Amino acid sequence: MRVLCLSPRFAPTNGADTHRLRLLLNHAATNGWQLEVLAVGAADVVGPVDPWLAEQLPADVLIHRVRAWRLKGWGLNGLAQRSIWPLYRQGCALLQTRRFDLVFFSTTEFPLHVLGPLWQRKYGVPFCMDYQDPWVNDYYHTHPNVTPPGGRVKYAVADQLHRLAERYVVRSCAGFLSVSGAYLADLDARYGALVHNKPKLVRPFPAEPAEVENLGQTLEHVELASGKHGGPVWRYIGRGGADMQKAARAFFAAWNSAVDRGHIAPVGACFEARGTSYAAAGQGGKTFEPLVAGTALAGRVTESPDRLGYSDMLRALLTSDALVVFGSDDPAYTASKIYPYLLAGKPLLAIFHEKSSVVSLMRAVGGGVCVAFNEQTTSAELSDLIAQAWFESGQYSRPVPLDRQAFEPYTARQQARDVGQWFREVSAHASSI
Repeated sequence: MRVLCLSPRFAPTNGADTHRLRLLLNHAATNGWQLEVLAVGAADVVGPVDPWLAEQLPADVLIHRVRAWRLKGWGLNGLAQRSIWPLYRQGCALLQTRRFDLVFFSTTEFPLHVLGPLWQRKYGVPFCMDYQDPWVNDYYHTHPNVTPPGGRVKYAVADQLHRLAERYVVRSCAGFLSVSGAYLADLDARYGALVHNKPKLVRPFPAEPAEVENLGQTLEHVELASGKHGGPVWRYIGRGGADMQKAARAFFAAWNSAVDRGHIAPVGACFEARGTSYAAAGQGGKTFEPLVAGTALAGRVTESPDRLGYSDMLRALLTSDALVVFGSDDPAYTASKIYPYLLAGKPLLAIFHEKSSVVSLMRAVGGGVCVAFNEQTTSAELSDLIAQAWFESGQYSRPVPLDRQAFEPYTARQQARDVGQWFREVSAHASSI
């Protein structure tokens, strides 16, 4: 089976929405499917470029890159708006050869998904979608106290456009892959028969133990991080946002309490939050550092919003003394970054909504301490749970073993088998209509 994959931020650009496809490529051929990638040139994508990512790709993979337009102004400077026409034209040139069985959209640049129905109508090639995030999101409707990115007016306009575009696309889509079952349940609730009987697969981003292990071997003689006070360094690496503040506030409160109760030295660890904003370098706001202003932790918690390259992220994890992962208060949120955290082999604390897939994952495979909460959990209750599980027990200095056998279903090798089977089901379903 030959599949054309649309991934505009593909390596060497370090886009979070590229990593599923990137990690599957090394295992595609052994599972009976050949991929070609349609992407935007790295020079035209806003974000970190990491040459290490390109070095991990199979030598024989075909990547077709286009130049994006240079547009400015409200609603015009997004990657989708700047690249939709060049991608459409290049896609037409490839699809008219008739050598593809399927088109796979693996990107959170959702406006580009409208190319699926256009290409299908013109060339008869079915398409399928990867829901790494929800295209239509009710989070800000159900949390009116949280201001959406860009403000309420801009969000309201964009939300209406997203709802119209999603309905147009999903009615023609032949199958759905998603990191969260909740996203697919929402699709069923919104569109019913338009999507209900189409092939679906729920898989979080895959893990690739080999690349973490190989990079770790190059760091064998590198000393662990040392904070400015000489103590150990704990790190969180990943996006911030108001939806993570419940978890973060509770963690810092538990830390303060642990110091007051003598469970941890007041001049002990430092905490670094890195890569917490998607904004351009130097323009991102801070989520976590302001939470400790005026407390005993001020000066021990630092935050750098600038995004990290993927290999830099892995190096930061591997040279940390302990790791903390904050989860969203959105129960559908699935943290794709959890796998590198687990594979780093460090003392690990994860604080997630009880309905997040991270909770069930860590209960199955170990690798760290997971503290779960829900809408009814108060900040004080969550802080007490963290204090007991992490500080009072001394888990901040003891790694929890990862069950490698239980972890195997979450690896890229296994997911390539699952996605290959799903591709065949999508193709068969499209042929039967």
